[in-house]
Order: sequence, then structure tokens, then C-alpha cells
Amino acid sequence: MIDLHCHILPGFDDGAARLADSLNMGKQADADGIDLICATPHIREDHPMRIRDLAGAVEQLNDEFAQADLAVRVAVGGELAETMAGSLIEDELEQISLGGGGRWLLIEPAPGPLSRTLLDTVRWLGRVGFRSLIAHPERHFHAGAPDLLAHMVEEGALVQVTAADLTHRGNITLELARRGLVHMIGTDAHSARVGRPVRLSEAFESLVGIDALAQHFDWITHEAPRAIVKGEELEPPFGWSQAA
Repeated sequence: MIDLHCHILPGFDDGAARLADSLNMGKQADADGIDLICATPHIREDHPMRIRDLAGAVEQLNDEFAQADLAVRVAVGGELAETMAGSLIEDELEQISLGGGGRWLLIEPAPGPLSRTLLDTVRWLGRVGFRSLIAHPERHFHAGAPDLLAHMVEEGALVQVTAADLTHRGNITLELARRGLVHMIGTDAHSARVGRPVRLSEAFESLVGIDALAQHFDWITHEAPRAIVKGEELEPPFGWSQAA
């Protein structure tokens, strides 16, 4: 399994503060069968911009994981704030692309309800050669959010929800899944000590009972995440529905 959304780099943002916590997050991933984690530190105004340090920090953490006999490995990435997208040059966007594939960017919606400004960001990124993976829309939900997400998908975006919310049967996440508006699951883990764990398996199992997604289980769990970290083109094999 691949976790496309995890704040595992020590000292980069509000995720793991120290190496010991990163190692414990790696142990959680190993226990769950996760073999690759995209490190996605926040790229936004309230955190230091350390894009140039990202590749080196990932390499160093992989060395630490190897020394600790952990099987999981880490790849580059970033959680790009919607409000910051237009401030980065193309080279910086490539450096924070998921897996370093140069194509897919994890986009954090602006605070508050999902808005058309995010749709504008998806369109702009598409024009400059990038595709968007929308992070945790369940936290920005409102009555019109599914239609907005559907328009983003039509513009080439995909949607990622949080594993812990799906595991605990969050009503909004389940509604999006039933409408065919869930393409990826990420842990969005920040620490092994508190909050969301680095665990995907239970959330994936929740998809089996959702008719709109059950037959596409392998695409969601394996095929699509692998394509994203390789920077490949990707189209969902299922559509969306207006009714949950």
C-alpha cells in the first residue's frame, strides 16, 4: 500500500517533531503493510518554506528507516495550500509533486467551506502541466461541495479522503464515497503518539461495502497510487452520482 498524505518528516511542520516519532510512524506503517509513504509537509504561509531541503530530508529518513530494519520507504511530496499555488515557480511545484513524479500535487483547500477558488486553482495548475489531488474535502463540506468536487474531477482532479474518518464511518466521507467522489485514501498522520495513525487497511476494507467503489478496489488501493507516484496520467474507472 502507498500512503500519499503523511506528515512524517521530523521538524518540518506540525507533524513529527523528532526523529523518534518519525521512526514510530514508520513502525505503524510497517505493521499495516504500507510500503511507501509520501512525505507531505505543509506548503503554506504559516510554516517555513523548506522545499529545497525536502529531498535531502527524505533521503536521510530513509537511511534511518533502513538502519532500524523498517521495510517502509519515504518519497518526496508536499501538501500545497490552495492559497500558495500561484506563488511557486514550476521547479518548486515539481519538487513537491507526489513521489517526485513531476505531475500530481496534493492540494489543501483554503480554510472554510469548499469554494470555487479551489476549482480555479485546479484549472490553473492543469494549464501549467499539473494535476491535483484534493486533500480531505470532508473537512470543508457543505451542501454544494459534491457538485464542486465533480467539476474538479471533470477538470482532471482526483479526491483523497482521510483514512481515520472512513474507518470511523464518518457520514460525510461515506456520502462522498457513495457518490463516486473518493479516489484515494491517505492517513494524514502527524504523529505516532496522538491523533491519526499511519494505517490504511481498515479504511480500505470499508470500501468493500460501498457499491459505487467495491468493484474498483484494486484501482483505489494499488493501481492509482502507484501511477500517481510515477507521475503517470490517470483517469478514474468510475463516474460520480448526484445522489448518495
